[in-house]
Amino acid sequence: MLSDKKNRFVAGTVEKRDLNQYWYSPHTIAVMVQEIEEHATKVAFLSTPSLWFSLKESELKQRSFFFDVDMQWAWCPNFVKWDYNEPEGFDKSMHHAFDCVVIDPPFITPQVWAKYAQAALLLLSEGGKIILSTIEENAEMLKGLLEVKPQLFAPSIPHLVYQYALFTNYPSTYLSSLNPELF
Repeated sequence: MLSDKKNRFVAGTVEKRDLNQYWYSPHTIAVMVQEIEEHATKVAFLSTPSLWFSLKESELKQRSFFFDVDMQWAWCPNFVKWDYNEPEGFDKSMHHAFDCVVIDPPFITPQVWAKYAQAALLLLSEGGKIILSTIEENAEMLKGLLEVKPQLFAPSIPHLVYQYALFTNYPSTYLSSLNPELF
């Protein structure tokens, strides 16, 4: 059973508009965390700190890292300071070291997605899984870049003015049904 009424990260972390931060709703976070914990053993979270902080499985959380430009989390040993403008700007020991990459860029342009895709492919081990969120209009571009397909579950992002979709490169478990928050 998902506990989605409250989420510590969402309740305690202010979105920074200058960094284009918009957090998923607590229910969306709970569903995505369930999906990640079902399918991954070591995750690179690109611009998705809310998901890393919300992981429930402590071993998965210890093995995983979140990559972000926001230095408010520099105190955390699993934080990697990373700017998408330097897609390979992380330690070489992380190359091909993750069986899952989760991505939610601050911008949805093809130029930004090309950089996130470059980083994701460098971080992923062979056969690795990808979960990402963006607008549905990016579906064809992302199919070409990362071989991902849209899922039925769409994320609720309360302070974002347009609707995002979730995409994966594998048959998902918990992202294959509609999000009741959006109806």
